[in-house]
Amino acid sequence: MSIISPTNIHVQDPTKQNQPPHPNHYPFNHLMVLKIRLARFGKRNRPFYNIVVAQARTARNSKPLEVLGTYDPIPKPPPSGEGKPIKDIKLDTSRAKYWLGVGAQPSDPAWRLLSMIGLLEPKYHGQRVEEEKER
Repeated sequence: MSIISPTNIHVQDPTKQNQPPHPNHYPFNHLMVLKIRLARFGKRNRPFYNIVVAQARTARNSKPLEVLGTYDPIPKPPPSGEGKPIKDIKLDTSRAKYWLGVGAQPSDPAWRLLSMIGLLEPKYHGQRVEEEKER
């Protein structure tokens, strides 16, 4: 005859038989919120940005999941010498499309850069003002 102590007995609640465990019981949170944003580098008064994918709760210059490209906001003269100055944007568009496809949310400056390249529709901030004027 074996003796079973009360600490070894595990009774399941019949109402929770086929339910998955609570998300907080997982060893890590696999449903993280991702942001496409700019990480600043460069010197004082000479900014240079990396376009990165990072978790939403991490600091601006913390280690990102992936670097998608770079953005240099300092206008450079055009190669031909005529016309408007050029701001340099280098981006891996296939990886940017992938991260947008899996749900990464771009910040407002990143949204503006991605819309300049043609990956997203531009946001119109003046649209709300026009709607109020019509009323």
